[in-house]
Amino acid sequence: MAVNSPLPVASELKPVKGIELGFAQAGIRKANRKDLLVMKLAPTATVAGVFTTNRFCAAPVQVCKAHLESPHMAVGPIRALVVNTGNANAGTGDAGLAAANATCTALAEYLGCEPSQILPFSTGVILEQLPVDRLIAGMPAAIASLDEDNWYAAAEAIMTTDTQPKAASSLVVINGIPVTMTGISKGAGMIKPNMATMLGYLALDAKVSQPVLDHLVKQAADQSFNCITIDGDTSTNDSFMLIATGTSALEINDIDTPEFTALAAAVNALSQKLAHMIIRDGEGATKFISIAVEDGRDVEECRKIAYSIAHSPLVKTAFFASDPNLGRILAAIGYAGVNDLEVNKLNLYLDDVLVAKNGGRNPDYREEDGQRVMKQSEITIRVKLARGSAHTTVWTCDLSHEYVSINADYRS
Repeated sequence: MAVNSPLPVASELKPVKGIELGFAQAGIRKANRKDLLVMKLAPTATVAGVFTTNRFCAAPVQVCKAHLESPHMAVGPIRALVVNTGNANAGTGDAGLAAANATCTALAEYLGCEPSQILPFSTGVILEQLPVDRLIAGMPAAIASLDEDNWYAAAEAIMTTDTQPKAASSLVVINGIPVTMTGISKGAGMIKPNMATMLGYLALDAKVSQPVLDHLVKQAADQSFNCITIDGDTSTNDSFMLIATGTSALEINDIDTPEFTALAAAVNALSQKLAHMIIRDGEGATKFISIAVEDGRDVEECRKIAYSIAHSPLVKTAFFASDPNLGRILAAIGYAGVNDLEVNKLNLYLDDVLVAKNGGRNPDYREEDGQRVMKQSEITIRVKLARGSAHTTVWTCDLSHEYVSINADYRS
């Protein structure tokens, strides 16, 4: 059960004009489960994405990047996205690339466009060849079910070890014009900043130029999906896509405008909500932990310290056990790689409890106060460095017995 994250309500997910979603049970890995998703876009749509930094990036990631480059874009706009779960098509060499390209070719034939106007995505087990024949055989059913209202089913169709679908909508009014946005995401393990085993798709109905959308997707990722970590493993397939369908009256062609600022704030907020859903559904997670590092010299050192805490198995297991062995946090701060850190100025809080003052145990700290906070399902670790005004926040979860069990049995 995800930590304080109720199931999305299908009727509350808003359709976004200019995008239709269809799904199928293609039997990619397991029978009788949604495992294929097609997203068909209006010709007016623009698409931008950010992808995993893993050098073993999967075949579909390579194909997506190529199809988003300008020579391919000259053929025409992206017309559809296709996603399969159950098989990552990663570590599959030339055969994997051939399968990803065959997927694009098949869907393009059904939709009457060019293969370079299709973006493929895969998630699931690495180092196994994609059963592309099954995927292609499932396309007619997915196309037949295309509908603007299929966001909940779409969220189900991209799940792997997720315990529940992840989806959310929002509505923002800019210059008197309503802008609808809806997004889905997946991920529960192999999650680390710089994209991780997650997929995210966010669509909005404004008209946004390609350069502006390229800027916006990077900004949104940096404030959301690149600020989460479950286990410190960066996956081979991570992708976050932003789709502007161009069907509303709002048009944005410049980032230096109040309209862009308002749109960016709404996109960033919804992206962050989708990213939080991933952490709350972390494999075996029982606690949602925010790590805020404040008063740093620059954002880079704040991030180093935040991630060092968030990745520490000793810190994460202590939180699972509600054991206030908080010296583990200080140790993680110390090895974060900020070599000139003045530890005698550092203060550490758990929620409102001051644990360490000026680099040492706060004389007024009582262990029962720390344990009270650690028993909560929502916890904030706050580190004040007393070095400047920079700050950052990352989100993580605890590490439980169930994480080991899930990953030991993942392929069965």
